[in-house]
Amino acid sequence: MPSMIVIRELNQFPLLAHAVVTSGTFDGVHVGHQKILARLTESARQSTGQSVVITYWPHPRTVLNPHDDSLRLLSTIEERIEALEQFGVDYLLILPFTRDFAQLTSEEYIQQILINTLHTKKLVIGYDHRFGKNREGGFDYLQANARRYGFEVEEIPRQDIDEVGVSSSKIRTALEKGDVETAARYLGRPYTLSGRVVEGKKLGRTLGYPTANLQPQDKLKQVPAIGIYAVMVKTASGSFKGMLSIGTNPTVNGTSQTIEVHLFDFEGDLYSQEITLSFIAYMRPEEKYENLDLLVRQLHQDKATALQLLG
Repeated sequence: MPSMIVIRELNQFPLLAHAVVTSGTFDGVHVGHQKILARLTESARQSTGQSVVITYWPHPRTVLNPHDDSLRLLSTIEERIEALEQFGVDYLLILPFTRDFAQLTSEEYIQQILINTLHTKKLVIGYDHRFGKNREGGFDYLQANARRYGFEVEEIPRQDIDEVGVSSSKIRTALEKGDVETAARYLGRPYTLSGRVVEGKKLGRTLGYPTANLQPQDKLKQVPAIGIYAVMVKTASGSFKGMLSIGTNPTVNGTSQTIEVHLFDFEGDLYSQEITLSFIAYMRPEEKYENLDLLVRQLHQDKATALQLLG
């Protein structure tokens, strides 16, 4: 599959013969988004054109409401790029979202970006997609002006998107409950969390279960609920099965929340390495044990459960 071309500056966008375009934040690139992408790439193929996705970074909410720190993202921009490439997109235009950009009216957005820069021949959008200052632009406005703009507009019907019943907020809610299985069904793949391995308290190795302490790549990235999970772990030396604890380690009176993963059948040192966790199943809540022997007994049980869940 030819690789997707990523462009971060409007003035670097090439002149395309037949650009078929969609736009959105695409956080998580979930199965609802995938419906739009499938139609986009199919339409580009039918017209021997090029599929183009416009997305925005940082996330608009972080720019428009900088003091609201409640937003959690399902994907970093790197993960979004990787996911979009999987769906056969030809060009990805990442527009820096700024306060000035947010002031563009829908008419300015259409003229400056869709017409003058992308020379759009067709625009494919989800049924509720809005754009421009105060989200004033929508399908009706586009369709009414399509002839003047010189491009065709196609809206993905509501039932096509509702049929999959997915939204980024539903996935966030599932993750907040630790329901990683539902999140995976909505995403079409397991939820992932990437980060760097940092120094921990090294307690795990004294119990026979050494752990890698993960510091997430992006502080806005959603971390699933506190609990014990079965995971797959991608490292520089390959993929390993593992079990993961998100919590405060109450048995040893821990106070701050950590993300610690034990890899099965792994020898070596992961310090300072980047690793990626894929959440396969939630196993149990975090618990406090009266002593370390009871904790170790539970870890043996967790390992057996995880291996069974991971097949």
